[in-house]
Amino acid sequence: FFFQAEDGIRDSSVTGVQTCALPIYPYLLANQAAQKLTEITKVSSHDVLVVLGSGWTPAADALGKTDFEINVDLLPGFSPPAVAGHSGKLRSTKIGNKQVLIQMGRTHYYEGKGVDSVVHAVRTAISHGVKTVILTNACGGLHLEWKPGTPVLIKDHINLTGATPLKGAKFIDLSEVYSKNLREIAKTIDPDLQEGVYVQFHGPQYETPAEVLMAKKIGGDMVGMSTSLEAIAAREKGAQVLGISLVTNPGAGLTNEKLNHEEVLAAGLASATRMGELLKKVIEKI
Repeated sequence: FFFQAEDGIRDSSVTGVQTCALPIYPYLLANQAAQKLTEITKVSSHDVLVVLGSGWTPAADALGKTDFEINVDLLPGFSPPAVAGHSGKLRSTKIGNKQVLIQMGRTHYYEGKGVDSVVHAVRTAISHGVKTVILTNACGGLHLEWKPGTPVLIKDHINLTGATPLKGAKFIDLSEVYSKNLREIAKTIDPDLQEGVYVQFHGPQYETPAEVLMAKKIGGDMVGMSTSLEAIAAREKGAQVLGISLVTNPGAGLTNEKLNHEEVLAAGLASATRMGELLKKVIEKI
């Protein structure tokens, strides 16, 4: 039989084997990854995490001079990204007085690795001192006036994955997942920034025209396959969240265009440097 100790370790008096209690283990793994990050880089903590979405990788160069860059699989719990347009690296740079950790490629829920893998980078960064998490993504826009290349601030989300990173009966307030204060800072830099509600589907298939219509009817403005689970994990640990979607295509059925990943990446790449410059200015003002 097993019992759970206060430190989250279960011990078996029958086998003598020690193993981590399942609700605690992902957090312990994030702590281990944060410790390993310090060991490898000699950087004791970070202030901001930036997660780059599909096609956003060139934005990292616009954020500033690289202090270090490592492959993510050097850290416990990380695996290389499985999706084109995502680099399997972590980069650190100094912006103003903030040490910024850049995740150049995320794990998506549709990869089948479980929700803990999806949010592991966020948990690791927060264990390394991060108080502000900036989540970016490529999205389908539900308003035709939002042309490809349009950045949209996420003011709220609808999570249609049926999953959560929370463990057990843990209740957290999500009345303001995406910080209003951070959105206002972004608008002081670019007053033309739009705001919208992001709807996360499971993926990896793109949404059908009927699903896009449903997303609009329930209050969505953008559709995609990431972000909401990471945002929940960040809010669980008290970090402030800024979300920015980059419209790369209209939602299915809104035009006669067919959707493909190559065009999504191309639209992201075309705007990535501009988005990096925006992020840098936002971070300087945080």
